[in-house]
Amino acid sequence: MEPCYTIKPSCLEDLLLVDSQIPEFDGRNSLSKLQARCADVEHLALVAYIENEPVAYKLGYELDSNTFYSWLGAVAPKCRGQGIAQSLLNAQEAWVKTNNYRVIMVKSMNRFPAMLNMLIKNGYAIVGYEDRGSPQTSQILFSKVFD
Repeated sequence: MEPCYTIKPSCLEDLLLVDSQIPEFDGRNSLSKLQARCADVEHLALVAYIENEPVAYKLGYELDSNTFYSWLGAVAPKCRGQGIAQSLLNAQEAWVKTNNYRVIMVKSMNRFPAMLNMLIKNGYAIVGYEDRGSPQTSQILFSKVFD
């Protein structure tokens, strides 16, 4: 069965339409914040659409000529469990390989178990830990190397 969504590179505004629906993110992301982080670096904003409505996204940017950082990603609560996050991850990895990056880095937290499971399932290795005072707020650093 074909997925009922399409994924394509998109604008930060569409990404924010999804971001505003994510209860876990509590409105912390703004257009100016995203623009500042992506300014003057190669970046990729992928958005998944269902009937032209943005429902999920993945945003990342270049750290250096070999390393791409997968910064933010989310699926609207009403669309979770449909494989959209996995499809976004696959699309991002394909773009990263095509653009000759050797490594993807990503951070997550224990409070996002679905993300942790997806990263491990897709061959991301834990390479660091940033203690922020509690297991729920501390960050786990993952890396995936492409040959």
